[in-house]
Amino acid sequence: MPLSCKNDKKENLKKDTSVEKDDIKTKRSIDTEDLISKLYTISKKGFAIGHQDATSYGLNWKHEDSPEVIKSDVKEVSGKLPAVYGFDIGHIELNNTHNLDSVSFTTMRQLMIDAYKKGGIITVSWHADNPTSNGDSWDKTSTVSDIIKGGKHHDKYQLWVKRVADFLKSVEINNQPIPIVFRPFHEMNGSWFWWGEGNCSVEDYKTLWIETVDLLRDTHQLNNLLYAYSPNKLNPTDDYMKYYPGDEYVDIFGIDIYDFKDSEGFINSLQHDLAIVKEIADQKQKPYAFTETGLETLSTPNWFTEVLYPNLENTGISWVLFWRNARPDHHYMPYKGHPIVDDFKAFEALPKTLFLEDLTN
Repeated sequence: MPLSCKNDKKENLKKDTSVEKDDIKTKRSIDTEDLISKLYTISKKGFAIGHQDATSYGLNWKHEDSPEVIKSDVKEVSGKLPAVYGFDIGHIELNNTHNLDSVSFTTMRQLMIDAYKKGGIITVSWHADNPTSNGDSWDKTSTVSDIIKGGKHHDKYQLWVKRVADFLKSVEINNQPIPIVFRPFHEMNGSWFWWGEGNCSVEDYKTLWIETVDLLRDTHQLNNLLYAYSPNKLNPTDDYMKYYPGDEYVDIFGIDIYDFKDSEGFINSLQHDLAIVKEIADQKQKPYAFTETGLETLSTPNWFTEVLYPNLENTGISWVLFWRNARPDHHYMPYKGHPIVDDFKAFEALPKTLFLEDLTN
């Protein structure tokens, strides 16, 4: 589709100044309020396309090998950069120089700032190590009760949050931290993380979330963060709001749903779960998003245009984030030479898919 035709369908994004501000303890920065407005505006036009570690690395390349060039598998295939950039700060709590996926925090900061300057949206997850066992995020050793107030590792966790705060404050332009969607303790209704189902009580989870936000927002005075609540796909007996810490502590609703080579099951979950998220978000007047998704190795033909797009186009989400391109057996976006490249190009040309230049037009 010619760019001029696509631009006709994708109207210029204008700031929605009518969005009512949430009542929170600490006033958000002006730029962070603008991001909330931007998310609402995007959702009325379509949905922004996001990719985890989009400019950090891809198939057979790393940004650190060519730091003077901003590269992306998405751009290689479609000609456009993604609109949303996912980063993970796991291991910042250890004071390491690199995150758990071997991305240097210096590089990460640079890429966050570059993406924001170009009009992109930054979202950050935190695969923190287990504070009690010192294992990784997937070590299920009981720890949440140890790190909330009164726990034996509470001081240790406070230091970890300080390190998170120091890094997020340092992602700045002209001494002003850029707005970031922070998505901690995600997929809590699954059992695979130390903060997940069966590894801590519901009340302890809520307390952990509230204390973490209080530390970041009040103690460390971060006014540039929006907090996203994102369970994993819902099982038949799951309650989406089971772990919800309260309106004052959540700005954005989300959900993570992957296609495990079962398109029919994926579509059913997507339709059912996003309808629940939409209903709750609309009631609470907060934006919502598809915070993680993907089909590993993209083995289903026409997955983007026939499986995904028809089930997203009228959902009202602000963005969809595809997971990372780590290696040939673990990638969620096409790369140059991939069999699904043509399908992704067709996906890009559809009227409601918004890439970076569609946001900045």
